[in-house]
Amino acid sequence: MRFFLLTVLGLFSCSLSNGQHQNILISTADYPEEPTIFIDPGNTDRIVAGANIDRFYISEDGGFTWSESSLFSESLGVWGDPCVVTDTAGAIYFFHLSNPQEGEWIDRIVCQRSDDHGNSWNDGSGIGLVPGKAQDKEWAVVDRTNNHIYVTWTQFDEYGSSFSNDSTIIRFSKSTDRGMTWSEPVRLSKVAGNCLDDDLTVEGAVPAIGPNGEIYTSWSGPAGIVFDRSLDGGETWLDEDIFVSDQPGGWAFDIPGISRCNGMPVTACDISGGPYQGTIYINWSDQRNGGDDTDIWLSRSTDGGNTWSAPLRVNDDPPGKHQFFTWMTVDQANGNLYLVFYDRRNYSSNLTDVYMAVSEDGGQTFKNFMISETSFLPNSSVFFGDYTNISAHNCIVRPIWTRLHQNILSVWTAIIDMNSLNVPENDHPVFSLDQNYPNPYEETTYISFKLFQPSPVTLRVYDPTGKIIATLIENKTLQPGKYVERFDPASAGISPGMYYLSMISNNVMMNRKMIYMK
Repeated sequence: MRFFLLTVLGLFSCSLSNGQHQNILISTADYPEEPTIFIDPGNTDRIVAGANIDRFYISEDGGFTWSESSLFSESLGVWGDPCVVTDTAGAIYFFHLSNPQEGEWIDRIVCQRSDDHGNSWNDGSGIGLVPGKAQDKEWAVVDRTNNHIYVTWTQFDEYGSSFSNDSTIIRFSKSTDRGMTWSEPVRLSKVAGNCLDDDLTVEGAVPAIGPNGEIYTSWSGPAGIVFDRSLDGGETWLDEDIFVSDQPGGWAFDIPGISRCNGMPVTACDISGGPYQGTIYINWSDQRNGGDDTDIWLSRSTDGGNTWSAPLRVNDDPPGKHQFFTWMTVDQANGNLYLVFYDRRNYSSNLTDVYMAVSEDGGQTFKNFMISETSFLPNSSVFFGDYTNISAHNCIVRPIWTRLHQNILSVWTAIIDMNSLNVPENDHPVFSLDQNYPNPYEETTYISFKLFQPSPVTLRVYDPTGKIIATLIENKTLQPGKYVERFDPASAGISPGMYYLSMISNNVMMNRKMIYMK
């Protein structure tokens, strides 16, 4: 019977249609935005995440359920721009800006480490302190061959200053002792930016590791999108930055309903050992096709960053709609490339979906598919932060994004297993199945689903061995609409534990985990 259940789950996944990826609410506490997520390659069931300003989340079951806590540093404080990563020992690193008791607001980048899966954290180490200057918008990466940690960020002479003598630069530092101490920062950007935190400010440096330990990064600024690299662990860098692409309209642009939006670049490199090993990717968004048509772009290099391909439009919808807040990752188990972004292709209003794009040919072509179960309507009075995020390993993919509903911000992920995902060529789901509510449940739980066309429906509950526990609907043809079914575990005579809810319609199956607690 266990073989039967696994076979059923496989059939479900292979028949998956757009918009039917299970969405998981991570949190609504403390107006979360600017989320970050990372799958531990040593244990893909362990996923860590964070959100502005000080929220930390951890899942030990692949992202189905989450615990939540707040990060605290007595000496350095916590002030946003979260970035989470893990090392090969399973330690978790949470990078953020500072708000120290003694010192100035965002006067350094902070790294805090947890060695017990997020139950406790050290007080943190400071990076890049320069009295009187601001350190902003950091990102970090771990070289998993030696656990060295590399961080890039922007330094402001004075944040928000319009004085022409004030400038911004991109800086780099590394740690070789698990984040306890950091090297003296070096300047990467040869062309400085202004301090207005706008198009002419240098921003968006995200580091990436190459197949031989190279360090790559790119950023936006007055010279467009430029690239830099180090071949000796960050000791030396290029004498001149390499131009990648212009960014018409700049990296800061207007999106209706969004208080602030940017298209700063994300850098990644394939070190999977596959056919596209060593390919470097840079992903960004801009309005080169007009202020009412924001698009997602990708450029790639196969020669270590010396030359770059012409920008490729990733979103595959007709011109004239907005796609924005993009992030990118490479699955280093197979070289697949994944992007996540907000998308308005389906509406003439500001209603917004979340889409992903996947490339299995080294960034030459992409398939787009919707991952959000429902759209949302952002409000320009509510700050969404500056980014989404996505992580992938061995075909397990977890995007993370911010959603607004009834003026409440929330952070979400989606359960996506690319081992068994068949991305369709159309965008017409057969049905959607919500997570039962409440879940976990102690008594009655409710199951809701939507049909988008007249369809025969079978709805059952299975135990982990594949035994049918209850049949709520048996091959009954229903009309389009929303339906709610009730499930009473007492009447089914089951014991507390994990069960599977399964819905079948038109040869498509969808499953949800149900947890009964008594």
